[in-house]
Amino acid sequence: MPQKQAAEAALNDFADKWESKYSYAIKSWRDNWEELTVFFEFPLEIRKIIYTTNLIENLNGKIRKYTKNKLSFPTDQAVMKSVYLAVREATKKWSMPIRNWGIILNQFLTIYEKRVRL
Repeated sequence: MPQKQAAEAALNDFADKWESKYSYAIKSWRDNWEELTVFFEFPLEIRKIIYTTNLIENLNGKIRKYTKNKLSFPTDQAVMKSVYLAVREATKKWSMPIRNWGIILNQFLTIYEKRVRL
């Protein structure tokens, strides 16, 4: 897999430069390399969905917007209500379809044919 090999080369380049400062992180990445790189076994379109963080970052921003003006909340329930309202407001704007969804769905059906139900 060329992408996995490129990722390993990038990790080695990073380690050459930063191992003295981030040795624990680099050791952890190397010790868990097989689990971390399972990602590369998926087709490109599915990988794009996995690593796209724009939606998550947007949602986090909405939650921060609802909670930043309060220095403290009287109860945990009050925090939960505020987060609930933020999520509810954010989901109103989730109308964009996922790009190439037909291709992605076919890939999921091929990879997980016994788990995906239409």
